[in-house]
Amino acid sequence: MSLNVVNLVGRVGTEPDVKYFESGKIKCNLTLAVDRRTRNSDQPDWFNLELWGKTAEVAANYVRKGSLIGVQGSLKIETWSDNKASNRSKPVIKVDRLDLLGSKQDTDPNAVNGYNDSE
Repeated sequence: MSLNVVNLVGRVGTEPDVKYFESGKIKCNLTLAVDRRTRNSDQPDWFNLELWGKTAEVAANYVRKGSLIGVQGSLKIETWSDNKASNRSKPVIKVDRLDLLGSKQDTDPNAVNGYNDSE
């Protein structure tokens, strides 16, 4: 049996990067800072997030830099060749569920909490 599930809670590091495709699909990329406690200081780990469909639309409309969010998804490794023909890769979290957390949810009655792309 295999299992690839990632759960993260952190602050968004960039404004949503939203792309609309001719097919009607929507993609949103974000970065997420998650604090990692160490003995000397709290150092954030940065994660690249990829959201699709209605979850991407919710992120585009309600998520801003600094927003506290929770995500659930799976880890994938993107690979490509750069202009020097070197193989490159980066980890990306493909988000299936987005939770809007923090004070914005309390003040915005239109905020969506717990949005799952499969719904």
